[in-house]
Amino acid sequence: MSTGVPESARWLLRGKDGRLSAYVRADGGLLRWTETAPGGPDWTGPDFFEAPDLTYLTLAQGADGYVHFLGRRERRDAEGETAVDIVHSIQYQSGRPLMDWRSIGNPHTKLVERAPHLGAPAAAVDAAGTVHVFVRDAVNSVRMRREGKGGKWEGWKDLKVRQALDGIVARATSTGRVEVYAPGAEATLRWAQESQGGELVRADDVPLAPVPGSGAVLETGPDRFTYYATDAAGKGVLAHRPADGGPAVPLGGGPGPGAVAVLRTPIDGHDCTVLAHRTGAGRPAIGAFPTEDEGAGLWWAETGEPCLGAPALALDARGRVVIAAVGLDGTLRLARQKAEPGLALEAWTAL
Repeated sequence: MSTGVPESARWLLRGKDGRLSAYVRADGGLLRWTETAPGGPDWTGPDFFEAPDLTYLTLAQGADGYVHFLGRRERRDAEGETAVDIVHSIQYQSGRPLMDWRSIGNPHTKLVERAPHLGAPAAAVDAAGTVHVFVRDAVNSVRMRREGKGGKWEGWKDLKVRQALDGIVARATSTGRVEVYAPGAEATLRWAQESQGGELVRADDVPLAPVPGSGAVLETGPDRFTYYATDAAGKGVLAHRPADGGPAVPLGGGPGPGAVAVLRTPIDGHDCTVLAHRTGAGRPAIGAFPTEDEGAGLWWAETGEPCLGAPALALDARGRVVIAAVGLDGTLRLARQKAEPGLALEAWTAL
């Protein structure tokens, strides 16, 4: 069985019990590795969960710790035509089975010739546990569908643009507000709720034309996001905080294809943002700087062996930074922060 390439950088998550789990799409389904105890060092897996015909997988997690899986599924119907829909599953507890996959459909129900051209989904879960799903449609608009009361899904809503590319990212702030960022050829399109459960309103564009699929968002202040992405013009990783306005700030690096991984954690008593990406040479690179002080700059350090797709970042139960990557042989590899000043990493281990 071959392991797929991680399609986002959010594939290493910590459950309510403190254990980390890694999830990667594979032929016919997905693989999951889980820590046997909070903070490790031992893991179980990979466990295989069947999910046929997925062409893309992304994850979202709510404050309740539930992990939501959103996939793009592509099959042949009885007439031999391509049938595409978005499917959803949930894992309620670390190490437990996934629930049955359920289709949440395709917004192109009337113009069925457009249905196969549906893009890759993104998802966010607000503080009430409501799942919001976003996808690029066949005419480069963004469609949203969210879970209503009692688990019944509301209809698809068209956010009415024509410039969106694949690589949409969505997150909820600590107050429950959802924001959505969609790459465009000249800028990143953005929508935001004024409050949890409200309507998504078109907001100012982010002045950053990203490599599609490279974007990530992080809550870097109370109810305030910073957007990070690889610049399509080759200027490395850029950062932009919509609340501050102004131009995007260059952070350097030599990223190859794939998403930027982000997290926020104290380092030596200072509030820091940690970033990671896969370099053009194929190896993970990691760097850190004081949160919301992009002007301080950061030093990127390559680490580990060449990997498939984007590396992932998470904090373990002891508050240590963990970086994970899928090796060229399909094995899960990870390194943890050392118990010493700075962001030094222990040796990588293969599972």
